[in-house]
Amino acid sequence: MAAEGGGGAGGRLPPRSASGLVLQTVEMHTGGEPLRIVPRLEAAEAAVAAGGLSLLSLRQEVAATQDHVRRALVHEPRGHAGMYGAVVVRGGAAAAGAHLAVLFLHGAGYSTMCGHAVLALGRFALDYGLVAAPSSPETAVRLRCPCGPVTAFVPWDGCRSGNPVRFHSVPAFAAAIDLAIDVPGHGKVVVDIGYGGTFYAFLSAEQLGLDVCSSKTRDLVNAASAVTEAVKKQFKLHHPESEDLAFLYGTILTDGKDTFSEEPTTNICVFADEQVDRSPTGSGVTARIALQYHKGLIQLNQTRTFRSSTTGSLFTGKAVQATKFGDYNAVVVEVSGEAFYTGTATFTVEEEDPLKYGFFFK
Repeated sequence: MAAEGGGGAGGRLPPRSASGLVLQTVEMHTGGEPLRIVPRLEAAEAAVAAGGLSLLSLRQEVAATQDHVRRALVHEPRGHAGMYGAVVVRGGAAAAGAHLAVLFLHGAGYSTMCGHAVLALGRFALDYGLVAAPSSPETAVRLRCPCGPVTAFVPWDGCRSGNPVRFHSVPAFAAAIDLAIDVPGHGKVVVDIGYGGTFYAFLSAEQLGLDVCSSKTRDLVNAASAVTEAVKKQFKLHHPESEDLAFLYGTILTDGKDTFSEEPTTNICVFADEQVDRSPTGSGVTARIALQYHKGLIQLNQTRTFRSSTTGSLFTGKAVQATKFGDYNAVVVEVSGEAFYTGTATFTVEEEDPLKYGFFFK
């Protein structure tokens, strides 16, 4: 299923069923948001080689046939409600000229883009030899994500990668501006919807009677989730390239400070099944920059700083290039942040374990 290796005392694995999974991971975090990297999933690479699948199609194939891997690694007891993961997929058919392709894993399924993961994977690609000849002081790492090609720029001192890492996004755009939505329990609110590799709804927490910096996280999560469900029912999304990308991933509540300022603006991202991002959210920063640019609140190459309300960690973002994406006026956004290693792990699965593929507890 994945590359096997030594672990445990004296390099030995714990006793396990002969047919049980062994999954090795590299553990990282970006701005406090975890990333459990699976360096290789042979079943995914075999599916690409056999069927010539696109990465979006591979996402569906892995969800249908290998979802036990996601559940085993992301859910308890090996993971937790906030765990996030990435499967590195190697080989020309999947990577299509990039250094690596990647599938993103979360508690409820598979995302199409994840900025915090891209920042971490940029470092991983250099340190684990996925880029043949890194150059100093910075190396470009080309990734294929389900939403499209993304490039990370990673400091390299000749021996190891460093921080900060930055990436250039797929074209990002405003999908809807000042959209009135009826949210049960909150009444009418006005949201913007932006795309940064995946779609988010944005609004100030104040519209929901909350403060993104001081309200209880549970209250923010409940309110954001109610907005997400209301938008899904009342607004139909469109993506210029694929309907597989036309879904609302979550809602980002902000402090309302969208006009350009040197001061950080704070937000909290609630995505998938009420999962809370510990970082400022790379794809969310991408989408929010696209919205601010569309509204004329920022100009090209004006850098904004974004703060996570959960950990206080910071990302920066700026629009670096205007472009077209289908019928949308779009921008390429640069997001920068810091990613760090936290360890490595070897996980085993015993076939007789009734909870071998994890459980989800909220």
